[in-house]
Parts: sequence; structure tokens; C-alpha cells
Amino acid sequence: MRFLSRTPVRTFILYPIITALWEFMINGRVLELYSFYAPLMVWGYLQYHLCGRYRSHQGGGGPGLETPPERLVATGPYAYTRNPMYLGHIIFLIGLTLTLKSWLAAMITAGVAIWFHRRVLGDEQELRGRLGQPYVDYMNSVKRWIPGLF
Repeated sequence: MRFLSRTPVRTFILYPIITALWEFMINGRVLELYSFYAPLMVWGYLQYHLCGRYRSHQGGGGPGLETPPERLVATGPYAYTRNPMYLGHIIFLIGLTLTLKSWLAAMITAGVAIWFHRRVLGDEQELRGRLGQPYVDYMNSVKRWIPGLF
């Protein structure tokens, strides 16, 4: 059960399986795919995976805050958004929603986005305490989610 509690497992395995099965059942055992949107799923997964590797390489620690970074990472994708890995999850789920044209996936995406935002607020508290003023300066210069917007 611990395996299913991991956020990447839920986002990239469990939610797509649940959504596909749901859509298959309610659409008369037919699964309609709008493949034009599938690249969003690839983009989201790659953003999550590659940003995690970058962060681990540059800052130490692991991809989640269970093994937090040892140093601030403010270069590469982290120079544009403070949460590119979480944003990758959300991009993937938006792609899932559009690829399957699924209301269930849309609700999952909205719920996950809210959950991530609340998680980020806690992460920021932890990182402020762990990394100090350099992290506060980083927060003041790099947007939380979308570069140039918010």
C-alpha cells in the first residue's frame, strides 16, 4: 500500500488507469482518445522526471521533501518556477483530461492542483527554515508556479 501512496505512482499510473477504466465503462466499452493532447502527458512526465534528476544532482537529496535538498537549486528550470516537478504532475493530468475528454480526470486534476498548492505552502515553510535567507531571496525573485504570472 505504501507504493500507491507515493505521489508519482498516483499521478502517472493510478489516475490514468482509473480514468481510462471509468471512461471505458461509461462510454459503452469504447475508449475514445484525442491523441492531439497526448504530448502534454509526455511533457508533464518528462518535466517531472528530468527536473527531479536535475534537482538531485544540483542540490542533493531526493526528488521529494522526504529527502530534502542539501542546498538551494535556483538554476536550470528552477530559475523560472520554484515547483517545476509539481507543475509537471499538473501538466500531465491536464493532458490526461484532454486526451480522454474526461470529467473524472478534470476533477482529479483540480483536486491534485489544490493539494499541490497546499503542499507547496508547507514545503516553503520547511525550506525557509532549512535554507534560510537565500531561499527567501529566491522566493522573492522566482514565481511559485508559472513564470512571470504567479
